[in-house]
Amino acid sequence: MRVPRCALAALLVLAVVPAAASCAHAARGDDARPGDGAPAAYDRLLPAPLSARAQGPGYAFGPGTVIRTGPAPSEEVRKVAELLAEQLRGPSGLPLPVVADAEGEGIRLRLDDAAQGAGEEGYRLESGPGGVTLTARTPAGLFHAGQTLRQLLPVSGPGEVPGGTVADAPRFAYRGAMLDVARHFFTVEQVKRYVDQLAQYKVNTLHLHLTDDQGWRLAVDSWPRLAQYGGAGEVGGGPGGYWTKDEYRDLVAYAGERFVEVVPEIDMPGHVNAALASYAELNCDGKAPERYTGTKVGFSSLCVGEERTYEFIDQVLGEVAALTPGRYLHIGGDEAAATPPAQYAAFMDRAQRVVAKHGKKVIAWHQLAAARPAPGAVLHYWGRDATAAPEKAAVAAAAKAGSPLILSPADRLYLDMKYDKATGPGLAWAGYVPVRKAYDWDPGTYLEGVAESSVLGVEAPLWTETIATRGDLEYMAFPRVLGLAELGWSPAAARDWTSYRLRLAAQGPRLDAQDVNYHRAPDVPWT
Repeated sequence: MRVPRCALAALLVLAVVPAAASCAHAARGDDARPGDGAPAAYDRLLPAPLSARAQGPGYAFGPGTVIRTGPAPSEEVRKVAELLAEQLRGPSGLPLPVVADAEGEGIRLRLDDAAQGAGEEGYRLESGPGGVTLTARTPAGLFHAGQTLRQLLPVSGPGEVPGGTVADAPRFAYRGAMLDVARHFFTVEQVKRYVDQLAQYKVNTLHLHLTDDQGWRLAVDSWPRLAQYGGAGEVGGGPGGYWTKDEYRDLVAYAGERFVEVVPEIDMPGHVNAALASYAELNCDGKAPERYTGTKVGFSSLCVGEERTYEFIDQVLGEVAALTPGRYLHIGGDEAAATPPAQYAAFMDRAQRVVAKHGKKVIAWHQLAAARPAPGAVLHYWGRDATAAPEKAAVAAAAKAGSPLILSPADRLYLDMKYDKATGPGLAWAGYVPVRKAYDWDPGTYLEGVAESSVLGVEAPLWTETIATRGDLEYMAFPRVLGLAELGWSPAAARDWTSYRLRLAAQGPRLDAQDVNYHRAPDVPWT
């Protein structure tokens, strides 16, 4: 029997929006506004938590509020508390001292190894007249609890944290966003801003596309011309740029403090014109091509039959691995049309061994499925709904053989796809991707023959062939990246466009206060 959605909402223990409120909003139609009989703050959280309940009087967040870490907190807990205080001071104007004390009113951070159901990133938030208590098994969980607390507070000034409880944990372990800094260069400070924007919605991975035909963006000591020469360009002929090792370390540390893991990508064996232009010896004919400022793909390839090529990738990946405390190295592997299939497979065999040698796990685009994925290699799927069945079948077979999947369907999660024909920046080769289409699908059932247990998570890539400014980056990412956050975090039962559009609209004032340049999707009732 097919249960009507509003009746189903009343049956779901995990439903975030109470059934009556959800159905009332649905009945009012597209003209409904969050302010029209607005639900309680717990019903506006994004991503939707596992469970949330408003109950009793709340906590007065004001001049006397302190943040309590408990006696003798660990360094990580102290840093979480200090960062939360910093995030709350700006909007509220309150002093919010951090004290190593567990008793008294205020915001209390508690690390509890025995916290049930929390896992590595989950948490519990309890608010009442005496304060707000954030409990988690790990510092990451405490950080996520703090981000939920931010949404329960007014956008600016003191106010009240409504009384109630949130018990929460993510659906998928990997919740990522990718930024291409190779086609157009972005500074570390610009990327840090994106990290802050992502982390407040519980996105926990930043995949950096560091190299491509148009630019090489990270200094490598063993091959200095990669950045010095290969980094001096971008699409359209701009000046480009690159990050020093210290700048990259600083960015990785900054992200890590916000529990965002950086995944660097060095694309190979294709998408390498910047490297080929920097070093003639990487070319089979010994001749370096000109630097490239266009947007075509599939024309470049490392010389996969030469041992010098493998010395090159060993040295480069070794240096990148040493700079990166995270678990993964992404080695690309897509659109390698200039590399014959047999040579591609042999090259990827060796490249995967190099990654393992340097203590990292492989991520590669899903084209690796047609070659030989190493045991445990993560496949990053970027196909579309209409991708040919044999290609999807190869991915499903690899998943059944033990390769976890990251899902980034281009016609759902590619943030560089235009919203509609009126969108200024962006491309449309995968079709238009309005906000609803980006949100309204289920990663757990997306690929036929792939069990949800094989899905490591989801990622929203932002390629930058047409994106050169912070404003354009934000416009293409927001609000679609918030849908990514919910797809990755929230239980499948909470995935409902009718309630999501209202919760998304409720984020508008917060995005405005943070000066985020976001797309006002016409089917979202922005206030």
